[in-house]
Amino acid sequence: MTVLVISHPDGLLHRPPAEHPERPERLRAALAGATGLDAGRREAVAASDEALGMLHPRRYLDRLEAAEPAAGAVALDPDTWLSPGSLRAARLGAGGALMAVDLVMGGEAGAAMSLMRPPGHHALADRPMGFCLFGNAALMARRALDRHGAARVAVVDLDVHHGNGTEALLEDDARVLFCSLHQWPFWPGTGEAGHAGPHGTVVNVPLPAGTGGARWRRALEERVLPRLAAHAPDLLILSMGFDADGRDPLGGLDLGPEDFGWATSRLTEAAGGRVASVLEGGYDLDALTEGVRAHLLALGAREE
Repeated sequence: MTVLVISHPDGLLHRPPAEHPERPERLRAALAGATGLDAGRREAVAASDEALGMLHPRRYLDRLEAAEPAAGAVALDPDTWLSPGSLRAARLGAGGALMAVDLVMGGEAGAAMSLMRPPGHHALADRPMGFCLFGNAALMARRALDRHGAARVAVVDLDVHHGNGTEALLEDDARVLFCSLHQWPFWPGTGEAGHAGPHGTVVNVPLPAGTGGARWRRALEERVLPRLAAHAPDLLILSMGFDADGRDPLGGLDLGPEDFGWATSRLTEAAGGRVASVLEGGYDLDALTEGVRAHLLALGAREE
């Protein structure tokens, strides 16, 4: 299967204050995970206002543009910052995610991954949150449905934090299945098991701190894979946060790269094959590199 990796060096332009965990080195570490693999490469193109407008209102885009500083960094909330170039990086991140959908749905790739930053799964329609500015995974789902005529789409979020933004942006659409395995109780405080959304298409799998690979895999097998197979999506979107790795400084789960590779294989099989993935969290650089590599190998990339 042809696997493509999408990125752009301007993802380095987003620079929160020193010591912030969502730092430019994350992009270098993620790309290192693709080094030595036979995956093809594409350069991300920035998402247009029209593309972002599928989910984010114009007033929100204007507000972000007005807030971006000419120098230094400004806080949008206690976690989320803008520096010169942040919006360029975020638009490229959204654009790379949309490109992954276009390449897979257009038949150029069996799987594609956008390796960009900042992440996106906490962003709401008109509010940045949790390092995130644009709802990349949710935009991917809208792209598959609206441009490519998908009848059904599934989004599975493997980040240690619940993908509250993706859930909020998509749960009103019965064509989209959203599944999230995440630490609980934990920030952002959403993702309780009882929340199924207005159409019963939300599957939240909260797990306690300390959960290791065996329990995490059982939860995915029992709670997610059957729902995914029953939904029979035309496209599977994976929100690949690697901060559930036991080495990550922000999370409390205890997974390893092999768990992300295993999950990628099982989810791809259950969904029928077409996969577009997007980078979310992952703040230990070695764990991020190893997790990305395991994910790409499971998607079908090969060692050169």
